[in-house]
Amino acid sequence: MAAGPWTDEENDAIVADYFAMLDAELSGRRYNKAAHNRALRDHIGRERASIEFKHQNISAVLQGLGEDWIRGYKPAFNFQASLVDAVARWVARNHAWFERKPAWLGATGPAAATTTIGEGPGLWIGEGPAHRPTTPRKATSEVTQILQRFDPAGRDARNRVLGRAGEELVFVHERSALARAGRDDLARKVRWVSQEEGDGAGYDIASFEPDGRQRLLEVKTTNGWDRTPFFITRNELSVAETHREDWRLLRLWNFSRGPKAFELRPPLDAHVALVPTTFRAEWG
Repeated sequence: MAAGPWTDEENDAIVADYFAMLDAELSGRRYNKAAHNRALRDHIGRERASIEFKHQNISAVLQGLGEDWIRGYKPAFNFQASLVDAVARWVARNHAWFERKPAWLGATGPAAATTTIGEGPGLWIGEGPAHRPTTPRKATSEVTQILQRFDPAGRDARNRVLGRAGEELVFVHERSALARAGRDDLARKVRWVSQEEGDGAGYDIASFEPDGRQRLLEVKTTNGWDRTPFFITRNELSVAETHREDWRLLRLWNFSRGPKAFELRPPLDAHVALVPTTFRAEWG
């Protein structure tokens, strides 16, 4: 059996095999992890345990990338930079991966999906990541390096398929929640503002609490874990400050597998670190 650092060829082989298994898992197709492991052992000559641990390393890279990973392979950090390179090569050859349609949507779209997602009827909304243990220091360091290289926040912001699907799910959920609360009158008034008027309002969905109070929802969607960074515009922050009582940031995560969500209330810098990333260049 081979020993020593993994070669680029070995990393490319296991990364491609990992994504094949992940695609099957997200699509609801059955696959056999042991059979995949045996095939890799025959192909690259590595021990079973080494292959298993490398799968966990790939999960860790995908976590940092803001992507879903195979649930049976818990992320394990302290991986080689060459593995990140291999994931980058696979991603460069498979751009469509980021615009795939989640299997849970089916043919009927969010209207039916909101009755089956999560725990109970409607979209599952729980506590934000600040209420759970933080990432270990070693993991934080490696995730930070991946964030700087891949920019998952920018990728999610540019992914119009993902963004629109998230907003549509929230739009349908808000109407369904009001209808279940006996407020059909308010449910009919929920508006998908970003679709009707564009992105300039500073929020995507105009909804209501069952007692009639306004809910202005800015939706941020990712396929990744709940700590995946996201972009927020100066205008969205301004509207959040102006409408502190009504404005909410609704963060959808785990979208490709089965969306979960949490809400953040203004001021946002009480929950997250707001890091300036771009500047506008002007002539005086």
